[in-house]
Amino acid sequence: MSRTVVITGASAGVGRAVAVACGRRGDRVALIARSRPGLDGAAAEVTAAGGEALVLPCDVADADAVERAANRVEAAFGSIDVWVNAAMVTVFSPVERLTAAELRRVTDVTYLGNVHGTLAALARMRRRDRGTIIQVGSALAYRGIPLQAPYCGAKHALRGFQDSVQAELRQEGSRVRLCMVQIPAVNTPQFDWARSHVDGRPRPVAPAYQPEAVAAHILAAMDRPRREVWVGAMTPLVAIGSFLAPAFADWYLARTAVSDQTADEPPPPVRPDNLYTPAAGLHRTRGRFDAESAGRVVGADAGLWRWGAFALLAGTVTAATAGLVARRSAPRPRLTS
Repeated sequence: MSRTVVITGASAGVGRAVAVACGRRGDRVALIARSRPGLDGAAAEVTAAGGEALVLPCDVADADAVERAANRVEAAFGSIDVWVNAAMVTVFSPVERLTAAELRRVTDVTYLGNVHGTLAALARMRRRDRGTIIQVGSALAYRGIPLQAPYCGAKHALRGFQDSVQAELRQEGSRVRLCMVQIPAVNTPQFDWARSHVDGRPRPVAPAYQPEAVAAHILAAMDRPRREVWVGAMTPLVAIGSFLAPAFADWYLARTAVSDQTADEPPPPVRPDNLYTPAAGLHRTRGRFDAESAGRVVGADAGLWRWGAFALLAGTVTAATAGLVARRSAPRPRLTS
């Protein structure tokens, strides 16, 4: 059965991959992003895949514009079944090189833009007591890393906002479902068009995955919404490791994260920058890292990972305690004169 799906950040990367995958299922797909040419390209792919597309140029940092876009979706396609928040911008930079304006812009789009989408969807879904809202999160919602403070801060904030809304919906007994899909490094164009204040050329921290592989887990969350999904083997390691050993994570990231995010090549002399305006000519699903990006990725309910970690920790503590008790209760050899 086809659905009406709204996707922000739909002109490129993960958002575009989700849109095309929805098209293959025959869905009616509303595409929201700033770039009209980028959206037109995504719409053509959705239509070719078998879906129906609606192009809605919009800056998600503008709450009123998001609300108007939601009204247009319902006028064209009827009630919204699924809303996917995938819009983001970022700045690759050490903290001391960031400006207040850059920090605000990343927050306005990557945090508040997703909040605006959630509020627009909730206003309509609550009335009907049905619908699914999916946040495209990140492993970095659990752990900040060097050179990505604005992005990490925004994803942390989005996770806190999502928790609050989850609790409120449960208190109401609402059947509206929320899911946050925490994703690993993905081969998208962001590494070529995000603003950068680093000496090398930005790159994803390995292992990286293709957007289509991540999109498959987002579609699965549409069909069976769970509170949170962790995609990729590194995501649970980052989330659980940051809770259990944050000081070790600081030490490890201080030694590795800067070099892991910068290629051994100088940036091009003229580099696109999409922080405030779209970057022309780069709106596509994949970035330049095809050769090192995997086409498949594991994913599971975050609760399963947490229970598994708890069971492992509990088993380790139990075994250590039993060993200590056994040592203390063992008879000691008597000394003879």
